[in-house]
Amino acid sequence: MGKTAIILGATGLTGGLLLDQLIVDSTYDKIKLFSRSSVASTSEKVEEYLADVLELELYQEQFTGDEVFCCIGTTALKTPNKKKYKAIDYGIPVSAATLAKRNGIATFIVLSSMGADSKSSVFYSKTKGEMECDVLLQNVPHTFILRPSLIGGHRNEYRLGEKIAKVAMRLLNPILIGDFKKFRIIHPEKIAKCMQIVARSKTQEVFLDSDKILIIANSTVS
Repeated sequence: MGKTAIILGATGLTGGLLLDQLIVDSTYDKIKLFSRSSVASTSEKVEEYLADVLELELYQEQFTGDEVFCCIGTTALKTPNKKKYKAIDYGIPVSAATLAKRNGIATFIVLSSMGADSKSSVFYSKTKGEMECDVLLQNVPHTFILRPSLIGGHRNEYRLGEKIAKVAMRLLNPILIGDFKKFRIIHPEKIAKCMQIVARSKTQEVFLDSDKILIIANSTVS
């Protein structure tokens, strides 16, 4: 019998690519999606729960499976209210990890960001850092935290600042070598592929920066 995966954030860029990968992965028989809107998938594997993910604990009975992939995230531009921002970027992953532990789900993989630091004076970096700390406190046996740099790819919404940053980072990528490789722009396909591989291989590393994400994504494991 195949595994059941749970994806939070399948309507987003990275989560959507991950969903596509898991659909064609014979390891999985079922993929549960928790989100506010439908992805309109025609796959028989997909089981959607249209839910307010800010109140994820209300869906404890449905939140069962083998692995959780948390691809939730917002931006300061999209969510300028700091209280709401924290409810999304901190609250949802921590609630998901809590339910995973409660329901005996052994693997939890969450998308964070480069620079996450619970002691940071920068609100957004601090929020991600606090999320990481409290996710780890749930003690899900196989917890992995991905810390990508700027994520490339095309988004449905227009983000001027991000677009400018992507152009700049593409120019800088060739000179970012050695310890600076982790600052290179990274494509969402690589992040999704890394998540898929890590869920199966159970690497010993908990925190995965962009350079490590690329190494895993480009490995021969599939």
